[in-house]
Amino acid sequence: MSLHPVIAEVTARIVERSRATRDAYLARIDAARGEGVHRRQLSCGNLAHGFAACSVNDKAALRGAVTPNIGMVTAYNDMLSAHQPYEPYPELIRRSARKLGATAQVAGGVPAMCDGITQGRAGMELSLFSREVIAMAAAVALSHDMFDAALMLGICDKIVPGLLIGALSFGHIPTIFVPAGPMPSGIPNDEKSAVRQRYAEGKASREELMDAEAASYHAPGTCTFYGTANSNQMLMEIMGLHLPGASFINPNTPLREALTVAAVRRATEITALGNDYTPVGQLVDERTVVNGVVGLNATGGSTNHLLHLIAVAAAAGIVLTLEDFDAISGVVPLMARVYPNGRADVNHFHRAGGMPFLIGSLLDAGLLHGEARTVWGEGLDAYRRTPALDATGALVWHEVTGSGDPDVLRSATEPFRADGGLRVLQGNLGRAVIKVSSVPGDRLVIEAPAVVFHDQDDVKRAFDRGELERDFVAVVRFQGPKAIGMPELHKLTPTLAVLQARGHRVALVTDGRMSGASGKVPAAIHVTPEAIDAGPLGKLRDGDVIRLDAIAGTLEAKVDAAEWDARTQTHAELSAHHVGMGRELFANLRNAVGSADAGATIFGKHDRHHAADA
Repeated sequence: MSLHPVIAEVTARIVERSRATRDAYLARIDAARGEGVHRRQLSCGNLAHGFAACSVNDKAALRGAVTPNIGMVTAYNDMLSAHQPYEPYPELIRRSARKLGATAQVAGGVPAMCDGITQGRAGMELSLFSREVIAMAAAVALSHDMFDAALMLGICDKIVPGLLIGALSFGHIPTIFVPAGPMPSGIPNDEKSAVRQRYAEGKASREELMDAEAASYHAPGTCTFYGTANSNQMLMEIMGLHLPGASFINPNTPLREALTVAAVRRATEITALGNDYTPVGQLVDERTVVNGVVGLNATGGSTNHLLHLIAVAAAAGIVLTLEDFDAISGVVPLMARVYPNGRADVNHFHRAGGMPFLIGSLLDAGLLHGEARTVWGEGLDAYRRTPALDATGALVWHEVTGSGDPDVLRSATEPFRADGGLRVLQGNLGRAVIKVSSVPGDRLVIEAPAVVFHDQDDVKRAFDRGELERDFVAVVRFQGPKAIGMPELHKLTPTLAVLQARGHRVALVTDGRMSGASGKVPAAIHVTPEAIDAGPLGKLRDGDVIRLDAIAGTLEAKVDAAEWDARTQTHAELSAHHVGMGRELFANLRNAVGSADAGATIFGKHDRHHAADA
């Protein structure tokens, strides 16, 4: 199937606008590769330090120059369910490498925080910046010139983007991401959601809510709803950085272990010592990035990736813009319904055909760059297949040609909706993004008076006082990256969902984040410029009529232009958000961070206008 013309056009635009930065990046990683096996460049004292703690056999191998040495960068901790399964991985990987005549070492660890635990708490204000910390920690881990390939052991929200940004700073090193898989399914998602809404209305006790949450998040593995963590796994597969079909195999199973062993084997095969050298900086190119955006739209993935993919692309010298997301969203159909965009979880999605069926159908529709490089080395056609163990326990792959559940997963020719549901909004309130894949059709346009807040907790307090029983647009400002680190605002979801269910026309406008769980309430998020940066949200007053139009792509305050221009900015006292729970340590990041539409990153250029098309 020939490539869809819009996908081809967007890719060509990205290539053209990225030419200078991409060429400079490729020249840099080519120079790094030119030094050959880096251990050969180390002095005897340097190298002795590098293998001092190894076994006798590993020491002997590392003294030479022809043994592949794999560096593991791990986000293991045993507080987070998604990362607890990584505990035995280092020994499994070392043992597997030795059988292949290679060696493996844990190069370093990176922090892994959980937005689910910090939700609504002060720690959430460190969450987005943890991506930058993870990228820097990964760079420290790889900085020893000891490694011929890297395995990245990470799953969740900021961890995978941070690991990938760090890996791309060492773009000459072949890199494979090794997932750990989702936990088994717990209580049905709609049942959990119903308890949350009853609790928000005061109709369920804390004990009932605790029982529901504990029955949902109940075992080792990634949470099973389709938020940022599982969107990460989808992206790593469709971008060719996982082994085919590896994303959603449950932890602590023979198949999961076999895939990890296979990743070790493949890592040894794609180093500069072999004939299939695949450096991550060359693999992640403009086609790879576009494939990631396509996958995000096709699955209704997390809006956090409108930040992360831009930042990841920039790390590879590629300039990706919100307009690219918008254009791609217009032609990529929504093929999956996974909670919060449906009742199913990722285990149901996987059993219905999962990533192999999704990728195959997108390839058949001409919506993916099938020739893009992958760690598996065969282009994306190899990713039509799902892994299994044969009767002897050997790892095999079988092609997936149909959906096992059309209520969960459909083909690109018979989708749930014709587009991906990601929109860019623009108007006198700035630029924002909205995810409409689960917003009811009669709520795509909301025009109602603003009720302005500076804290998400104040929304709940106003609700409890009975002040929100009407049509309104909740404006929650001073939540952006420069203000307080751009926390997710999920505490708003049950409250606004209750009001919408009561028949009120409600919406959210914020310079904060909502992740993949904004659900059925229209939410204009990532508003740029943010309020603290002289953004228009700072001019809003209670009662101003706001029109959020996801069809026309506009976000406007219906205020007389002369009055609007004459208004002064509102200021907020945010000092309480800048100390305690480690927040004082992140002041330099708040001061250095760029805008949300440029990835909310501290690395590289921050001005989105340098990326504008001619």
